[in-house]
Amino acid sequence: MSGARDRVLGIFAAGLALACLVGLGRIVATMGLRIPFDSNEGWNAYHTVNAMAGGPLYPDRHSFLFNNYPPLSFYLVGLFGKIVGDTIIAGRILSLLAVAAVAGGIFAALRRMNADSADAAFAALLFVGGLLVFTDYVGMDDPQLLGHAIAMGGFVLLLKAPRTSRAVFCAALLMTLAGFVKHNLMAEPIALTIWLALYDRRNAVRFVLSGLVFALLGLAACRLVYGIDLLGALDSPRLYSVAALRDGVAAWLVWGGVPLVGIAVLYALRRDDGHVALCALYALVAVTLGAVFSGGAGVDMNVWFDAAIALALGAGLALDRFPTRPPRAAAMALFYATPLAAGLVLAADGAWLERDFWLRPMAEEQAIARNDIAFLQSHRGPALCEMLSLCYWAGKQAEVDVFNLGQAYATRARSDDDLVRLIEARRYRSAQFDSLDDFALGPRVRRAFARFYRIDHTDDDGAFLVPR
Repeated sequence: MSGARDRVLGIFAAGLALACLVGLGRIVATMGLRIPFDSNEGWNAYHTVNAMAGGPLYPDRHSFLFNNYPPLSFYLVGLFGKIVGDTIIAGRILSLLAVAAVAGGIFAALRRMNADSADAAFAALLFVGGLLVFTDYVGMDDPQLLGHAIAMGGFVLLLKAPRTSRAVFCAALLMTLAGFVKHNLMAEPIALTIWLALYDRRNAVRFVLSGLVFALLGLAACRLVYGIDLLGALDSPRLYSVAALRDGVAAWLVWGGVPLVGIAVLYALRRDDGHVALCALYALVAVTLGAVFSGGAGVDMNVWFDAAIALALGAGLALDRFPTRPPRAAAMALFYATPLAAGLVLAADGAWLERDFWLRPMAEEQAIARNDIAFLQSHRGPALCEMLSLCYWAGKQAEVDVFNLGQAYATRARSDDDLVRLIEARRYRSAQFDSLDDFALGPRVRRAFARFYRIDHTDDDGAFLVPR
């Protein structure tokens, strides 16, 4: 019966893989285009270029630019960018490779938890499918998935039995490196520390102590190289609201609600299984942190990626730990695939039925971006872009980090006097904003632009201004 069950799960995994390949194919077809996918892309690109040129990676407190990310991703992307020739596209390629690495890590982790290959493959594909349906991070120049890929290496190492001191130290190093790629990657090391304390106390001590040593060495290196307190630099001003937290949790529940129920049931029935306990603990920590983080302004679905990994692991264990006949295995697979179907229905777009959507993806967006980049290039002198990738491709220097500076104004951590004076002096020969209605820099700056600048044109990339 096990063979028949595995064949059923194999069929479901094959169908899920085919659906993922369709989505990934379109991403591969568009990732080399000079189209702004997200405001983070240009932001990361400028800091990457600055890091590789040996410039100050962390601007001083009077600058209109901010860097609230750890340094490691800028160098990893920068080195790859030297090969690719475009930092944004290099970051996109690394992001896509990181998805494959995380999926591979989920598969390897479940195999080390003694799950069947079919169960492990289905769980890994659930994770990839969730990323494709509910987020736009696959193939985006952002370090989040790269950090998860590195951390998953440490997770898999700690599952090897018997657990050696060397494996523990290497796992702690990988987790620390992941934290220096993206600083919100806390759920895995916290969950692993608690789990090891319950099941392997000696190695728990080794893991914590080696992780602390590596972290302190990294912070000391940042102090020596950049002359900054990295933890202070990461703590940039940001609005926080219960309403944002509520909306973030509600959006995530469409993706994570079903597998969350699944892992709760699994733990209730198999709490004596150490691997089940680990996945349940990981999910608990990740969901809690995701909810806390989601209350911050500008926070996206990436704060739920740890939860998505934990719940994918839980799905793989549930399929493996409950021996079922083929019809019941099919029912469980459908249960876990329900969120993906729901997400597709909610995101359904008539454009998906058009031939050009697949054969000439984003052709219209490419033409618009090409014209907007040419517009910025045609106005000599400084340009201010909310979508920094447009200024990056136009060969402009970064002038203003609109989101983070706007948050500093909104939290009253900074005064907008200096920026208003530059606007009144018409410093910027062109400017781009995603919206003049939902204006990130506050009402006073908006009034200054309205008085001293005029709208040249608007399109899907936002509003483009020039001095009056």
